[in-house]
Amino acid sequence: MRRVLEDEQYQVSILQDGRDTIPRVKSQLPDLLILDLKLGDVSGQDILKHLKEDHVTEDIPVIVYTAAVLEAGEVSKLVTGDPVRYQGVHVVQKPYELESLLALVQQVLTEPVS
Repeated sequence: MRRVLEDEQYQVSILQDGRDTIPRVKSQLPDLLILDLKLGDVSGQDILKHLKEDHVTEDIPVIVYTAAVLEAGEVSKLVTGDPVRYQGVHVVQKPYELESLLALVQQVLTEPVS
């Protein structure tokens, strides 16, 4: 995924440790966060909730991706249950087509921020 995004001239920053996500996102304020729900040390769903509850990071769009059907369903319920808070959150299940992911990245980055 990193190579494909970089080939399309996107600047990509990778985090190997989930617990570093929130401070890094708050300091860098990326245009988009692509978040795996399975991070090992921290729940991706918890990170998403924290980011959307923080006024500094609440407007950052997030593409959540996972192979876990149940977790994808839980995040989808969060989004539909509170569409204002979770505006800009998109859920993608693995495996996914790279072209579809690129199209979604482009769409998300061109959507107006409310």
